[in-house]
Amino acid sequence: MVPARRLLLVTASAITWLAVAASAHAQNSGHNAKGGNGHKSKPPSSSPLPAPSTIASPLSWIDDASLLPAGSMSLTISAMRWSGADLSEADVPIVDAALGLTNRFQIAASVPRIIGSADGTGPIGGFGTSYISGKLAILTESQVKVALSAILEMLGEGAALALPAGESRYQIGLPVSIEVAQGPVRMFATTGFFTRGAWFAGGGTSFQLTPRIGASMSFTRAWAKTDVEGVRRDRRELSGGLSHFIKPQIGVYGSVGHTIATTDDNGAGVSVSGGVTLLLTPGMTKP
Repeated sequence: MVPARRLLLVTASAITWLAVAASAHAQNSGHNAKGGNGHKSKPPSSSPLPAPSTIASPLSWIDDASLLPAGSMSLTISAMRWSGADLSEADVPIVDAALGLTNRFQIAASVPRIIGSADGTGPIGGFGTSYISGKLAILTESQVKVALSAILEMLGEGAALALPAGESRYQIGLPVSIEVAQGPVRMFATTGFFTRGAWFAGGGTSFQLTPRIGASMSFTRAWAKTDVEGVRRDRRELSGGLSHFIKPQIGVYGSVGHTIATTDDNGAGVSVSGGVTLLLTPGMTKP
């Protein structure tokens, strides 16, 4: 387990460096901007729209239809930095975990921590919007798979402030995912809704470049109607990433996302993320 510990130490150091750098940048942006409501941009954490996790994460509402084998676990520790027109945000750490209870059912959770600005003019710090999900395999054919999920969403403080007075920060999401595999290529798509009236859809593809290196890209959209005249909730994002399994149970990844046809108050900007994933399966031998 020494290599795994070294990898975790290196990753933790990189995440810490990213946190410090992003926090300092966020503070500088806050001082240079008009402050508070003077910001043109709003980070994704301040929107009630569902925001997808990084595409290499074990939990995302834009997902394929694959599940972990029974008894298998995955743990991903990552960091993300979002940059808008005049504001930035860092999420450190983001903890994603998943557990295969049976070959047809798994549970997962995603909990991010947002670094707030020191002067209060930028993102609101603390726990961000978090998710707990259960995923059921409906069709498990070798080339075509279908899965149904139920997700409990718990809005972070910044997103909750954007809700009308008296509206709950908790809601349920119901995604349906389909996956088609052809050799080293997989295509996947997801659509569904959250009970507050937000809808989402998206899809993508992944390529197994080598036995240990993979690449993926996806497009996602989330939208919702509002009762406020002139206010629209609509976010579109194109993402791409690379992953590398150093060992069968240890993988690292990085991804970049960019919004398309999205306004600043709906989180327009660029997202960069990276992290490490640990996999534990029954009967796995120690490195």
